Amino acid sequence: MKNVLADRYGSDEMKSIWSPEAKILAERRLWIEIMKSQAALGIDIPAAAIEKYESVSKVINLESIDAREKTLRHDVKARIEEFNALAGFEFIHLGLTSRDLTENIEIVQIRDSLHLIRREVLLLLKKLNEKSLQYADLAIVGRSHNIPAQITTLGKRFASASEELLFAFARLESIIDRLPLRGIRGPVGTAQDGIDYLETAQRHQQLEGALAHGLGFDQILDSTGQIYPRSIDFEVVSTLVQVASGPSSLATSIRLMAGAELIAEGFKAGQVGSSAMPHKMNTRSSERVNGLSVVLRGYLSMVSELAGDQWNEGDVACSVVRRVALSDSFFALDGLLQTSIVILDELVIFEGAIDREISRQLPFLASTRILTEAVKKGMGREGAHKIIKEYAVKAVDEMRTTGSHQFIKELGGDQEFLLSEEDLNKILGDKASFFGGAKDQVVKVSERINKTLTKYSDLQPFTPNTIR
Repeated sequence: MKNVLADRYGSDEMKSIWSPEAKILAERRLWIEIMKSQAALGIDIPAAAIEKYESVSKVINLESIDAREKTLRHDVKARIEEFNALAGFEFIHLGLTSRDLTENIEIVQIRDSLHLIRREVLLLLKKLNEKSLQYADLAIVGRSHNIPAQITTLGKRFASASEELLFAFARLESIIDRLPLRGIRGPVGTAQDGIDYLETAQRHQQLEGALAHGLGFDQILDSTGQIYPRSIDFEVVSTLVQVASGPSSLATSIRLMAGAELIAEGFKAGQVGSSAMPHKMNTRSSERVNGLSVVLRGYLSMVSELAGDQWNEGDVACSVVRRVALSDSFFALDGLLQTSIVILDELVIFEGAIDREISRQLPFLASTRILTEAVKKGMGREGAHKIIKEYAVKAVDEMRTTGSHQFIKELGGDQEFLLSEEDLNKILGDKASFFGGAKDQVVKVSERINKTLTKYSDLQPFTPNTIR
């Protein structure tokens, strides 16, 4: 049975990091690097043995390993025996416990996955920045509580999603920089077995340093038990949830705007929106983003149960959760980010429909501007608010029932209100004057995105997965 998240939503790059074959190959490389270091530090491991292990390291038979595990009831011991049988020697795993192998490899998988996520976030930021600048001046009805409130711009809506993603990106950079290797610490974290083989703690530290350098880590945990703290896993997955938040909120807004026929996801030739209703063109990709965000938060809940629940130097109650949650959290965010990129590439904006909605809602969208101008004319704020509200509520009811209203005429004709109909029409005349600081905000966010993109200008571009 296939992993649905990986098979349907995961990129080839992410799947290659977490595939069973890749994990076994990484473990074998780790064993070989440790053997080489141990030999260099004085343990009698023949060069011919190391060469033989290297020559068979890519010979991976999952069925054979599974058969061994069914008898042994121990996954790592099964992989040890398989590798030894292929090589014809027994020099791997000297001074190690299972977690010395699995947890260091898992940290490598997490690190490599975070690097891939970083690349995807940078491309998404680039796409969002392009949309923000393209539509920086396109007025659109801004909503609070999903009710028309004031005018904003479509560009600012993209910029707001960008800023949230930028904030999450800073955390992503931080965890990448701080992620530590567990090290070779043995059953209870004292590294006793490793020190016994190498005879001195100094030599063991040299082995760990060489391993960390070879795997590309600057930090090793100084004092850990058999397992590294599961609060590290919690920080990793919670970072993934935070990265998903901006794109997920934007996807929700896209669904709402599409429901009002203001925008649409690209509808490819041959695509079907509904098996029952031929006219339907659903925002299925944005719905996918929201759904994957829910999945991701579910894994965060699972991982949070492990943080702060460690028994002494370690136990294996966390294993079943981590086998599922770590890889699938990355698959979920991987699919979410790649889908978000495709959405922005294919998005269709109906500027005419956006403008018609503004025209219909404009008198009410200007209510706070009218209130401000009334106060500047000498009215008390609350008194002016009460009068405007009276005519606005009446006009909204009329518009909903008859399709028209006399809001400006009736408000301007009120003897207690200090703005005339002519004054009110003058206020409504310039839509751009209702943007406030929207355009400046777009520019500021854009500058920060460009600064971030420049920092990583050497990253290789990539093409996101095709959505199916």
